[in-house]
Amino acid sequence: MDNLEQYILDNTKPEEELMHRLERETYLRVINPRMISGHLQGKLLEMLVRMMRPKRVLEIGTFTGYSALSIARGLDDGAYIDTIEVDDELEEIAARFFAESAYGSRIRQHVGSALDVVPRLGECYDMVFIDGDKREYPAYYDMLMDGGYVHSGTMLLADNILWYGKVAEPTAHNDKHTEAIKEFNRRVVEDERVDNVIIPIRDGINLIRVK
Repeated sequence: MDNLEQYILDNTKPEEELMHRLERETYLRVINPRMISGHLQGKLLEMLVRMMRPKRVLEIGTFTGYSALSIARGLDDGAYIDTIEVDDELEEIAARFFAESAYGSRIRQHVGSALDVVPRLGECYDMVFIDGDKREYPAYYDMLMDGGYVHSGTMLLADNILWYGKVAEPTAHNDKHTEAIKEFNRRVVEDERVDNVIIPIRDGINLIRVK
């Protein structure tokens, strides 16, 4: 961590103890723990939720639950988040911390492919956080925009949209992740149904508003 990043964290409201324990357990027990949203991004999600005040939120990619808990913390009473994770081995960690949190009752946990689960839920969402399989980002976008799961004013936040800077370089042979993220970004910027801006926080968030 460089000095500037440490300064930013030192001058952001501190991480609550439960979230600190979740991050620590993720680094101890889970492969690729850097996939966790972490304190800075978690606080950003919470603040955006408090500003937008969505009633129904969808998260594609629960991982160990840090981002879902951050979103749930910002929700009004009566609002909820559907969070979907394809890896069933991560379900237990997330469920345990959801149960321990004062905001866990706002979270509805699902296991499976989002491309299968979202149509089964049949909801229309006010906010969507996309942080699932990067190779499926274009498919997630098409599903959400064409399937009736978003409406005018819905905010979509797509994480890891800069993909370690690889999006600005020629795509390596058979690099499906970078190729899919580039395609997602292209579809968004060319789609007249939305406005968007890419925020270069951590690995980048594409902030998208449905017109």
